[in-house]
Amino acid sequence: MSFFRSPDVLERRNNAAAVKKAMLEKFRAVTQDPALAEQQRQKRVAISEARAARAAEREAARKVREAELAAQAAREAELAAEAQREAERLEALAKAEAAEQAAAVATQQKAERDARYAARKAAKKMRRRGY
Repeated sequence: MSFFRSPDVLERRNNAAAVKKAMLEKFRAVTQDPALAEQQRQKRVAISEARAARAAEREAARKVREAELAAQAAREAELAAEAQREAERLEALAKAEAAEQAAAVATQQKAERDARYAARKAAKKMRRRGY
């Protein structure tokens, strides 16, 4: 029968250190590859350019929105000014109509007052004459 020999702690530690060292060397070899570094640089440049293009698009869209808002504000201001002018015109017409009506009422009241005065005067004459 063969004897199964279990590795002791020192052997296991040395084996683990060797495996770790081999993995580290493999990783360093991959990271120091110039082709891989160039490929990663190109990816970063492409991402940066795409980001700059999206920022430019957002800026252009923002400027278009601002221009639309400014045009809309100008239209609203023009409509408000037109409404103000129309309100002033209607107010002037209403004032003129009220003044005309007041003048007509005053003229009618004067005519009624003159008629009453003439009637009193005629009645006074009638009383003095006696018939």
